[in-house]
This record gives sequence, structure tokens and C-alpha cells, in this order.
Amino acid sequence: MREPTLDPVRRPRLPGGRTLLRTGLIATFLLTAVAALFARDPAAPCAPPPTTAATAPSVDASGRIAVPPGAVGVPVRLAEPAVLALVHPGDRVDLLSAGGATPTPAPALSHESALLARDALVLGVVGADGAVLLALSPDRARAIVGLPEGTRFGVMVRPK
Repeated sequence: MREPTLDPVRRPRLPGGRTLLRTGLIATFLLTAVAALFARDPAAPCAPPPTTAATAPSVDASGRIAVPPGAVGVPVRLAEPAVLALVHPGDRVDLLSAGGATPTPAPALSHESALLARDALVLGVVGADGAVLLALSPDRARAIVGLPEGTRFGVMVRPK
């Protein structure tokens, strides 16, 4: 048993104003974070899935990449044949044309290139001619083949 003392009885104090304010702010931030997590659509992906990587190019019996259904193969001679060292069958490229139809020794900085085909499948590379064989839609292929004789072409290799 305890001995009786004359010390005053201490009761627990309620938190002060600053402590209540901090606790309220923390609770508000936590509730906002939880609401943000549950408010998003769980079926929606964070980033759109790549459409090109999902469909792998098919290879025929001879080991060459086959032209996909609904596409045609179009040979395109590149302005800079050194680019062919970077392009391989199965790669995806964007086909660009230089601003002018006449070839120039050094491209002018004021000329802009036009995007002719996006995400074209490379079917083959011919190093001696400086040409690539691209799989394109028939309409896009007709538009590219119908360009003037001196049109300069370039490619941008897309990441895999």
C-alpha cells in the first residue's frame, strides 16, 4: 500500500493549439492521399501500352521478315547511306523527307522535314544501294512512290 502524500493529483493535459493544428494537417494530408488513390480508375493503365511492340513481325521459311497483312513493301533510297549501319530488319522507323525536291550538297537549316510514315516496319536493308524495304499501308506507299525523283529521305529509328 502506498503512503498518503499531500502532492497534488496530476491530471493528463489536453494537447495545445499547435499540436492540434499539426495533427489536423497530418490527418487531412493522409485522407487526401487515400482519396487520390481510390479515386483513380484501377482499370486504366498509368501509361498507354506500346502498340508496335505487342505485334512481333513474322518470319517466313527463308528467314526473311514477311510483309504484314494489309501492308505492302516499299523500297526507299536514303539520302545518307551511313544510316543503314543503324537500321536492321524488324526495327521500327519514322520516314522523313527533306524540304526540297532537289538534292543539295549540305542541308539548309531553314528546311524542315515532313513526316511521311510513322512506325514503319523495316523488312530489309540493302547496303550497296543505300535502300531500306519498309512495310507501309497501300495508300501511304502510293503517296511515297509518287514523290518527285529528287526527294531525299531519312529515317528516325524508334526505340524497341
